[in-house]
Amino acid sequence: MQIDSILSGIVSTKHFFSVPLDYQQPEGEQLSIFVREIVSTENQDLSLPYLVYFQGGPGFGAVRPVENSGWIKRALKEYRVLLLDQRGTGLSSLLNSATLAHLTAQEQADYVCHFRADNIVRDAEVIRAQLANNQPWSILGQSFGGFCVLRYLSAAPQALTEAFITGGIPSLTRQADDVYQATYKRVLAKNADFYHRFKDAESLTAELADYIADNDVYLATGEKLTVEMLQLLGVNIGMEQGPEALYYLLEQAMFDTAQGRTINPLFLHQFSQFLDYNTNPIFALLHESIYCQQFHQQGANWSAHRVREQFPKFNYQQGQRLLFTGEMIYPWFFEQFNQLKPLKEVAELIAQKSDWSNLYDVDVLLQNTVPVTAAIYSEDMYVDMNYSLETAQLVNNLSYWLTSEYEHNGIRMDGEHILDKLISLSRKDSIR
Repeated sequence: MQIDSILSGIVSTKHFFSVPLDYQQPEGEQLSIFVREIVSTENQDLSLPYLVYFQGGPGFGAVRPVENSGWIKRALKEYRVLLLDQRGTGLSSLLNSATLAHLTAQEQADYVCHFRADNIVRDAEVIRAQLANNQPWSILGQSFGGFCVLRYLSAAPQALTEAFITGGIPSLTRQADDVYQATYKRVLAKNADFYHRFKDAESLTAELADYIADNDVYLATGEKLTVEMLQLLGVNIGMEQGPEALYYLLEQAMFDTAQGRTINPLFLHQFSQFLDYNTNPIFALLHESIYCQQFHQQGANWSAHRVREQFPKFNYQQGQRLLFTGEMIYPWFFEQFNQLKPLKEVAELIAQKSDWSNLYDVDVLLQNTVPVTAAIYSEDMYVDMNYSLETAQLVNNLSYWLTSEYEHNGIRMDGEHILDKLISLSRKDSIR
């Protein structure tokens, strides 16, 4: 095996695989899928089972390891870990406005719709056949990666020896509107907690919002900053250390000059680093589709945007508390973010699409024999605890650990402990 790089306690090997864009037309257009294989230095000559990591998202490349630490450290004690760049991300064939530019809007929509969890799992099966000689392997999914795990258990359970999920058990039956109605309520609670913890945050955000509303303010990336865009920073308040990072950003947003208070160029530079919409367009294009299935017989139709009307407190008015939004996608993204503007028409076509395929097979999951262990975070802002518990009752052989110790990104903050806990539950064949 050719080792491509040596990190702190890790050796890394790069793999590229060719897969069909459309598995219904296997001889048609091909995509390149990148996988980084890592193993601890002390185990590099051993034949170890594979653990495949499915990244959160959709639309984000796999974690780039720096050293043997966190969940990777625990995994490398007994596995070779495969860090999969899901199609359209990382070093896999990219999907963005430049790669789609040669297609019509309808062709773009047809193309983008091949980048959901069903094809991510099909890609994994191509890789398993070539890299693991069709031997079953273990999988781990964080957030949206957990949605991929449930798809894998539905479509190819024979490929799996065990599965682990952190902060990512989806509803198998509920529509997007149900999901967002629950999500807005959790975001309201996170806002209340944020303003309770940081006593001057309300005055800081009010001053900033009013300044943005009354002045033309442009980000370092060229976009005009709007109050609605400012509210998007709330995507961070559901993460461990996210509220702190947001507060410190707001704290230095304005400063005094001889002409009066004005916006800080440092804030304008750092703002865009808190949001991923320009750099990860799949997230904006396909996020709502992860809640769409054939039996719904309807599209998402900008679900988060429509459901927001039921929560008018999120519509900022001067003199009232500004409420941050969360992991919601709005149609105006494709009018305000520079890298999304060329995708406005395709985004509308995807939002209206109603003939999505089913992602999960409840009948298969009811009979599941693959050991599954999951961490469910009771305070999770992004994945509703109650819906996760509903699903847990429909997946046979699933054990879960329900905890309030962590936010959604717990695996990033204390991954070694969390994965060790899940592996221990699996080994003991625990019953919830």
